[in-house]
Amino acid sequence: MKVSEDTFLKYNKNRLSMIPLRDIVVFPHMVLPFFVGREKSIRAVEDAMENGRIIFLTAQKDKQTHEPDASEICDVGTIARILQMLKLPDGTVRLLVEGCERAHIVKYSEQKNLFRVHVKAIKETKELTSEVEALIRTVKSEFYTFAALYKKISPEVITKIEHVRNPDNLVDTICAHTPMTIEKKIELLTEVDHKKRLENLVLTLSNEKSMVELEHKIQTRIKKRIEKSQKNFFLNEQLKEIQRELGKDQDDPAGVKDIEAALKKKGLPEEVFARCKKELKRLSRLQPISPEAGVIRTYLEWIADIPWQEMTDDNRDIEAARRILDEDHYDLVKVKERILDFIAVCAFTQKIKGPILCFVGPPGTGKTSLGRSVARALNRNFVRISLGGVRDEAEIRGHRKTYIGALPGKIIQSMKRAGTKNPVFLLDEVDKMSRDYRGDPASALLEVLDPEQNNTFMDHYLEVHYDLSHVMFITTANSVHNIPYPLLDRMEVIHVSGYTEYEKERIAEGFLVPKQLRENGLSWADIRFHKTALRAIIREYTKESGVRNLEREIADIVRKIAREAVKKGLHLDEDEAKKEFRIRITRKNLSVYLGKEKFRETLLLQDNKPGFACGLAWTEKGGLLLPVEVVLLGGKGDFILTGSLGDVMKESAQAAFSFLRSQEEVLKIPGASYRKKDIHIHVPEGSIPKDGPSAGITITAALYSAIRNIPVRKGYAMSGEITLTGRLLPIGGVKEKVLAAHRNAMTHVLLPTENRKDIDELPEEVKTSLTFLFTDSIQEGLSLLFEDF
Repeated sequence: MKVSEDTFLKYNKNRLSMIPLRDIVVFPHMVLPFFVGREKSIRAVEDAMENGRIIFLTAQKDKQTHEPDASEICDVGTIARILQMLKLPDGTVRLLVEGCERAHIVKYSEQKNLFRVHVKAIKETKELTSEVEALIRTVKSEFYTFAALYKKISPEVITKIEHVRNPDNLVDTICAHTPMTIEKKIELLTEVDHKKRLENLVLTLSNEKSMVELEHKIQTRIKKRIEKSQKNFFLNEQLKEIQRELGKDQDDPAGVKDIEAALKKKGLPEEVFARCKKELKRLSRLQPISPEAGVIRTYLEWIADIPWQEMTDDNRDIEAARRILDEDHYDLVKVKERILDFIAVCAFTQKIKGPILCFVGPPGTGKTSLGRSVARALNRNFVRISLGGVRDEAEIRGHRKTYIGALPGKIIQSMKRAGTKNPVFLLDEVDKMSRDYRGDPASALLEVLDPEQNNTFMDHYLEVHYDLSHVMFITTANSVHNIPYPLLDRMEVIHVSGYTEYEKERIAEGFLVPKQLRENGLSWADIRFHKTALRAIIREYTKESGVRNLEREIADIVRKIAREAVKKGLHLDEDEAKKEFRIRITRKNLSVYLGKEKFRETLLLQDNKPGFACGLAWTEKGGLLLPVEVVLLGGKGDFILTGSLGDVMKESAQAAFSFLRSQEEVLKIPGASYRKKDIHIHVPEGSIPKDGPSAGITITAALYSAIRNIPVRKGYAMSGEITLTGRLLPIGGVKEKVLAAHRNAMTHVLLPTENRKDIDELPEEVKTSLTFLFTDSIQEGLSLLFEDF
């Protein structure tokens, strides 16, 4: 369809709005829908709609350019009529256009919000020479051949092209319905000479025909290969059937018979064996090289490797178990008693659900090694997994076997390593788990550690129930606060507290020194540690609740002794070495091996100044001293808190200050002396965050000491939370806190009255070296802490 001369002259005079197209080429006689999203293009559409629906469409040279300028736009395009326009909710516009005729851009007139161009129509040739007639026939012949191969060109288009006589019209119609590159379409659109257009179209159709023929050849080859694979499968099945009829079916390329024999020996539950039979049947029908066959074979091998009936006989000799536990660990009475109770119950019943024990205590107290000792005492196999940093539920339950590289979870993998269904299973660092978008591993452990559920544990990989009720699970943690309550509720918590100096000395003599001599190859040598040396290592080179650093220091000494032995060549003759190599580690020569002491008795505790009080705190690493300092400054009565205090300790400080103000007359506090002064409360080591509900009495004592300018009694430590009415509330972690006071040579410990019962759990040497003071009143507590009250 041509635009009328009057209409064209009108728009030529007033300029046409233009849309540069990126992935589309519009030819005359072509009806095409497309979307417009750029701001200039939308403005051009709106302008065209207001001026007769005529618009100029051309292609931009680089489709990646978002806002092309005049140099990036093709000079030849198509004058088109907008048949339909629809504005969409996202701001884009859907157009349905009909190409009218090709035109040259004579002049650009770019405005702020749209392109306007002056165009000149390209006249279609009407002259048909013999050469043009021959080219038209050639084009039509190539097109018919291409259409016969391509199969996607409708018969209506072929019929239409048969009746086209105009060369330009023919090129435009074929280009509109033939798949070719955008660059080739732009070339054919912009060519003015109709002869060259026809020649280029012949070449293009010839190339497209060659590409389609090549695609057909490739598809034919692929089809033949598929047919050959199906044929081979059919023949293999026939061959199997023939061999079965002849009794020659001994060949088992997929290994089905071996796996089936292994599964029968395992004594699988009926449900599991029925599932395996189905998988075996599927495996027997698959080719050995099939990927699915590999997945099924791996699955069945896992089933065959897991212990289903294999169990070790529990040791029921209580005295033998006691000796084993005492050989490996010193003290830990509660833990040992719990294990002996378990053995005693096993003597009366054949089946008992495995207990879920949770050892909670500071690092270095022997929680992890205790699990191995429990396994040895019970005569069970031992496996251990670390849960620190685990944040994917699939690490516990496994992945579906349909995933590439899928495996069972850590629980089933560890049961395979154990080889029996009743091992001692240690879940280390259960409080260090985390969670993310892949799931919550703590929730996945609920089924594992619930005695009422773990007899039907379901791993995602196995997809069958597995009985974990015979397993004795032991978990370890530094703190119960980070363990989710539903998980903690399924465990029997046993606290493993820190050690006293006396206990550390006994552990070093009986366990650590012999172990390090053995591991460093010096068990043959005459090497002894005097008690004075061990005591000095404990006091001056370590500061911990456990014995991990103590073992490191002993190992450091032993390694240096080994180096001396190598220098002397004594390792070459052990008998001679026993006679000549004799070393004694004493307090005097300790610095030769370890250097200068790392810790000294803190001068802060010996300095008995007003405004200082020594509290007790509990951390995941054990108990420690928590000194509190208070000073009064000239100012406006501000209340300053420093030392990286948490919200709970800040509230304790406010409560302590409010209590003292409310009891000024009773406590003999001169109100005028401090109300107009700034009060600064500081807890040293400000880089370490501190929080907890047990520092109230310490802050109260430090405030009272600073306000009245009298010191707290020397050697007194305290712990307890306060209320505004003067009550002293009970606290937790008493044993760890008292051990911290003992390690730091305190003489008296003030505690709430309700914590009197916790003193019975303390070692005897701690109870005899400390004097315990109990009260449930802040006022009475202050009277015990100050001489001049």
